Amino acid sequence: MRLEGRLVVLEPLALSQVGALVEAATESRDTYGFADVPSGPEEMAAYVRQALEQPGVMPFAIVAQGRVVGTTRFLRMEHWSRLADRPADVPHVADIGWTWLAASAQRTGVNTEAKYLMLRHAFETWRVFRVAIKVDAPNEASRRAVESLGAKLDGIRRAERLGEDGTVRDCAWYSILLDEWPAVKKRLQARLR
Repeated sequence: MRLEGRLVVLEPLALSQVGALVEAATESRDTYGFADVPSGPEEMAAYVRQALEQPGVMPFAIVAQGRVVGTTRFLRMEHWSRLADRPADVPHVADIGWTWLAASAQRTGVNTEAKYLMLRHAFETWRVFRVAIKVDAPNEASRRAVESLGAKLDGIRRAERLGEDGTVRDCAWYSILLDEWPAVKKRLQARLR
């Protein structure tokens, strides 16, 4: 699946993009304190392979102005078998995560449009009930960005993951519900104009 906007194209992640991903990831690594962003070709290839092989995941390369500038993915896509309202390959809920951007793509509207494209697909094509986004609790910049999308804080899950620095991290969980999507969509469209 390919999702296309004005600034951004989300292309299915592929091993052929490893070189471009390494180039994006090594522009500057100053903002990757909370993110697992590989820097070398071998590490990036392993990262891409893991994303492609993981069940319940749909990974994308983020392309802006014709070049790969990062990655993002749908994950934890769950199909509720007791609801017979859709095919088994269409989820009822999904998360968005594992997003990172090259330094040159940060604060440019690229991430906003990428999230908009994913949310629009999730709510308007799949008709999911919820999209969740998880952020390291101390990562205030990412939390503000998720809140600016219109997501609501569900809570802090303590000792959720191991951070890049080896410390155990708490994570803030946010979500957007299907009935909240029209207002979120309107807000995002205004920001993207």
